[in-house]
Amino acid sequence: MLTKNNLLDITSKGLYSPQADLYIDPWANSGKAIITHAHSDHARFGQKLYFAHHLTVPILKYRLGDTINTKAVEYGNEFMVNGVKISLHPAGHVPGSAQVRLELNGEVAVVSGDYKTENDKLAAPFEPIKCNVFVTESTFGLPIYKWQSQKSLFKDINNWWRQNKERGKVSVLAGYPLGKAQRMLYNVDSSIGNIYAHGAVQYINDVFKKSGLRLPASTKVTNEISKKDLAGSLVLAPPSAIGSPWLKRFEPFSLGYASGWMNVRGARRWQGMDIGFALSDHADWTGLNNVIKETGAEKIYITHGYTAVFTRWLCDIGYDAKELRTKFVGELDEKDLTPNPSSLEES
Repeated sequence: MLTKNNLLDITSKGLYSPQADLYIDPWANSGKAIITHAHSDHARFGQKLYFAHHLTVPILKYRLGDTINTKAVEYGNEFMVNGVKISLHPAGHVPGSAQVRLELNGEVAVVSGDYKTENDKLAAPFEPIKCNVFVTESTFGLPIYKWQSQKSLFKDINNWWRQNKERGKVSVLAGYPLGKAQRMLYNVDSSIGNIYAHGAVQYINDVFKKSGLRLPASTKVTNEISKKDLAGSLVLAPPSAIGSPWLKRFEPFSLGYASGWMNVRGARRWQGMDIGFALSDHADWTGLNNVIKETGAEKIYITHGYTAVFTRWLCDIGYDAKELRTKFVGELDEKDLTPNPSSLEES
């Protein structure tokens, strides 16, 4: 049991609240489930009922099928399940992402899901929550991960795009299609030129727009779009497009990659990219430490990422911290870029 009572536990199916009889981001078939966000390591098919934020629900239906049974929950709205008081709170990870707060008999547990602490201007900003037990990710839980400010980073992206346009090149920028692509679309300087999107990105854009999320215009890449229209444009693409025949239509082009892993020296060369931007939708080392301090939690459980290193660090500075094995993996389409953890621990 992760808590003093029946509030939270870990089972073979995932994080579970015995008293409420519901799971949080289960990785196997269950009954009731709360989904923190719609990335595929947190949202899986087979649940009888999905509780999620209203921006997450349509993405779940897009990914898992319209027939799934869902219930939309707004941030801060409390609801009771078998005596457990439950509410969702902004995680800042992607639009609609949520932390789950559970309260029973005066004890509060918070499952953070994935989160980032910098306000990206699109997703609802992260909200620290006071609790007794805090379950946190550690995707970038090493001191070497410290993010450049978003303002500075997008200045670099815009300059790269402008320079490519002056040289008659298309700027192809790859990043995860759910969350990161919309963040890039929202924050780039659209006055520079036309913005196009791979179908995998444009479909997500359209789902979000139908749900009321305000996004700048983007056009799906089709065979009907001419070379003249593409010249000097920005194309948002998923990582799977790297090295594919689909890219040839944009020649000449410059290929960029937006990922937290670009913070590691040499990462860009691993995939033959022209440039890398260390843009992550996860908290960096400073963000992780600040959040844990702000929660005031007595017990910390560390999931996916550099769990051993981060747990050891927290214990060394006085926290009651333990590793928690889950099937969450963090940056899904970027896992082939993940550095060897042992090499980084020694640096």
